[in-house]
Order: sequence, then structure tokens, then C-alpha cells
Amino acid sequence: MKESTLELMRWVVWAQRRIADDWIRERGLTHEQSAVLAYLSKNPNAIQRDIVRATRTSAPGVSRLLAGLERRGLVERRTQEGDTRSRRVQVTPAGAELIQGFEEAMDRVEESILAPLGDEGRARLHDLLEQLASRLDPPSLPDPEQ
Repeated sequence: MKESTLELMRWVVWAQRRIADDWIRERGLTHEQSAVLAYLSKNPNAIQRDIVRATRTSAPGVSRLLAGLERRGLVERRTQEGDTRSRRVQVTPAGAELIQGFEEAMDRVEESILAPLGDEGRARLHDLLEQLASRLDPPSLPDPEQ
């Protein structure tokens, strides 16, 4: 039985996530926690609302996630002067050390999955995926009322 194109795409994404999750799990993190730590490493002093947008997660979900990272000493949240509702979030040195190498590990995952295509095949696949993505609405943010 021939697999559909979208089924094959799901299979590739599943393989990428499985390999990435091994790296993440070795550090005692979840996929979501590692994504937030990586985001904060690139965006120091982000506010929680920025993290909600970047992760496409609800505000309460991000708040719970950050509380867990904060308990582990991996992030710090500080209320902004003059705006008690807005909190800046920073990765602690322990959090930065834990997530160090994340981007390189994800690059190695991509390399291993796409290796059979060669440079020309990768470029073609990238172009085709860009064509598809350009016709799709970007993922929407969660409804704050839910």
C-alpha cells in the first residue's frame, strides 16, 4: 500500500521528534521545556506574553511551564517596574548550561534525516515546502477565553 504524501511527512516529523526527545529527555526536560529554554536563550528578558506567542500555548500553560522551570532554578521571572502584570523571564546560568548544545543537536537530527537527499534534493524539498506553507494560514494563537 502506498503511503500518502502527508502521511510520509508525519512520519518524518515523528522521527525528528523522537530523536530530539532522546536528547531532551537525557537532560530531564520535556519538549516544551526545552523549546522555552531555547527561546529564552535567544531572547533574553522576554516577557511571558512573548513566550505564549512563540510557543502557540495558552497563557496559563506557559505560566505553569515557567513555574516548573523556576522551581528547578532554570529560569527567573521578575515583575517589571510600573507594570505588575508583565513579567520578564530570564534563563539562569544553570538553565543556559542545561540547554547548551540544543541547536547543534537539532542540526544533527536534521542532517541525519535529510542526508539521503543531498544538497540539491534538500534545496528542492525546502522550496516545495515553502510553496505549500505560503498558501497556508500560520498557526493561530490559542483562544484566551478557553
